[in-house]
Amino acid sequence: MDKVLSADGTVIAFERQGSGPAVVLVGGAFMTRGASAELASRLAGHFTVITYDRRGRGDSGDAPVYEVRREIEDLDALIAGPGGGSAMVFGMSSGAVLALEATASGSAVSRLALYEPPFVTDDSRPPLPADYVERLTDLVGREAYGDAVAHFMTAAVGVPAEVVAGMRQAPFWADMEAVARTLPYDGRIMGDTMSGRPLPVDRWASVTVPVLVGSGDAGAPHMLTGARELAAAGGNFTLRIFPGEEHAIDAKVLAPVLAGFFAEERTA
Repeated sequence: MDKVLSADGTVIAFERQGSGPAVVLVGGAFMTRGASAELASRLAGHFTVITYDRRGRGDSGDAPVYEVRREIEDLDALIAGPGGGSAMVFGMSSGAVLALEATASGSAVSRLALYEPPFVTDDSRPPLPADYVERLTDLVGREAYGDAVAHFMTAAVGVPAEVVAGMRQAPFWADMEAVARTLPYDGRIMGDTMSGRPLPVDRWASVTVPVLVGSGDAGAPHMLTGARELAAAGGNFTLRIFPGEEHAIDAKVLAPVLAGFFAEERTA
């Protein structure tokens, strides 16, 4: 493990393995750098792969006030330091939206791959409640971390409440509670893109690098619909559907596709 300082002085913990062009992996809700270990290992034969703990998670620090811009600056610090000044980026779930926002804001990203940004743009599932982030922030502020996780699972993921009640007895629940304080961050990153309305694709019009948008076809229907909408944003966006895969995609399936996409950077 190593560390880099973000623009606001927050310490961001990361790991680096492999050699070659830099690839930064950006995790989604609950994910720390260890969650991407298998994918990183499979890419490390061809790339310098950087995994990190997003602020407020794992070994990274945090700041008293959260802004999405601060997370973009965290990614910028990783690209400028261990990334060598420019990097290709893969984002998973809400981490995909963070990576997309960073690229749109001018981060030094040369290629961008995204898997299932959790957009809700149709009526295949309920939209997020209007007070979703406010409710999460209140629960976290009261250190009701288990209730925050439960609210995320029911409102954002759509898991039935009775199923979540059973999950609270599982060993993995404690790991989820450990990073629950960052759940409002993911809600802020998603903004209004889980409202059931069409994507505000003009928001990412400044993204001109090649973008690969991936989705499985065996998971929640709204994931694939959102991926299709995003991939239609411009000629530099390409949709890749993974047959039989859900939101928790198998690293053995994902890694070769990412490797092929990122390898195109060398011949571009």
